[in-house]
Amino acid sequence: MTRISIHHQTTYRYRAPLAFGPHRLMLRPRESRNLRLIAHDLTFTPDATVTWAHDVFGNAVATAIFDQRADTLVIGSIAELTLDADQWPVFDIAASAAHYPFLLTEDDMTDLGALRLQSYLDSSGRLAKWTQGFVAGDPTGTLALLKDISSGVAAQIAYEIREEENTQSPEETLDRGRGSCRDFAALFVDAVRSLGFGARIVSGYLYDPDQNALGSAGAGSTHAWAEVYVPGAGWITFDPTNRSVGGFNLIPVAVGRHIRQTMPVVGSFVGDGNSFERMDVRVDVASSE
Repeated sequence: MTRISIHHQTTYRYRAPLAFGPHRLMLRPRESRNLRLIAHDLTFTPDATVTWAHDVFGNAVATAIFDQRADTLVIGSIAELTLDADQWPVFDIAASAAHYPFLLTEDDMTDLGALRLQSYLDSSGRLAKWTQGFVAGDPTGTLALLKDISSGVAAQIAYEIREEENTQSPEETLDRGRGSCRDFAALFVDAVRSLGFGARIVSGYLYDPDQNALGSAGAGSTHAWAEVYVPGAGWITFDPTNRSVGGFNLIPVAVGRHIRQTMPVVGSFVGDGNSFERMDVRVDVASSE
């Protein structure tokens, strides 16, 4: 069990004082059997009134309302938690799903719903064809297939740090042969969905005290990965950026059907679009033991 502290600060700077619209924040880590949240606080400059709710995916969503005008907006999140996940997990996959293809139950198909539908248009079938290249036989081992696809993303796509907030479509990522962690996750999710799996995007933090993982800055940083539903085992974590399975070094904050649903901070300001100067993000993830 590891005790971890996370400091996440987002600063927006403007050329003149202006008013802010409501800001939607997903910064509170998702508690689970493996993750116990000890404390979490949000801070704001200027001050804000905060209300909490849970969205359709069970993510904790804070809405911040600002009454004061300012030329600088600072949103801070401080979390203390313990993470207790196996580095080499064993998944208890149901016998009926041990080999692909397999049939989902009627309830699973209904409940997974849109999580089995690709988020990006694949009108030429390029992604589906690319994914089929990993299917070794009929049938083939389910977990081995998913691991091969995850490793295939990392093998064929070069990692790069992209400052832009947008996410590439899977086709763009295949065309460029380069992408960030969110591009890797979006490609992997739509790839497994093309085979009929239910999958979702996860955003959160990567804890990397040895500083040898891709996507890490120092001992940790924000990160994006994926989860795939397999009967018996449930949601299995895949980080295609680092070819890893299981979440021993991953701290989830939000899950969603599309990556745009997992953005940590979404808001607006009232004023000329040219008023925006820049945004700075600082994230520190470290052991607090």
